[in-house]
Amino acid sequence: MADEIHRITKETLEKLQTEYQHLTTVGRTQIARVIEAARLLGDLSENGDYHAAKDEQGKMESRIRQIDQVIRNHEIVKRDEHAGKVQHASIVRVVYDGDPESDSQEFFIGSIEEKPEGVLVASPTSPLGEALLGHRVGESVEYQAPSGVLKVKIVGQR
Repeated sequence: MADEIHRITKETLEKLQTEYQHLTTVGRTQIARVIEAARLLGDLSENGDYHAAKDEQGKMESRIRQIDQVIRNHEIVKRDEHAGKVQHASIVRVVYDGDPESDSQEFFIGSIEEKPEGVLVASPTSPLGEALLGHRVGESVEYQAPSGVLKVKIVGQR
C-alpha cells in the first residue's frame, strides 16, 4: 500500500519538524526519567505511576510515528491570498440547504495537522472538501455524503 501524500503548507512542515525534534530528544528523555522514577516506587504490577508513564510513552511514540509519516510523505502547497476561491488552507463558512445562515459551520480545508482552533476540518480529498475547492462565496455545491447528496452554500471565507 502506498503512503498517503500529505498536502501541507511550509509553515506546517516547519512546525511538525520542530515538534518531531522536541519529542525525539527532550520528550523521550523526560518520559524515560518519569518511568525510571516510577520503577523505584516498587511493585510494577500495582504501580499506577509506572502504568501512567508507560501509557504516556506509548502516546508520544505514536505521535512521533504520525509526524514522521507526514514529514516523509508531504507535498508543499501554496495559498494565493488574492484568489478569492476556496483552496487548501482556506477557512470556509457554509450553510446546509434549507438551514438558516445562523446555523452555518466553519470548515478548514486541509490537513488535521494544520487545523486552527475552533473550526472543523474537511480534508481536500473528502467529498465536502473536494466539492468546495475552487468555488467562491455565494456559490452552492453538492457532494455525496453517506446519507445521500447534500448541498451547501458558501457564505463566508477567511
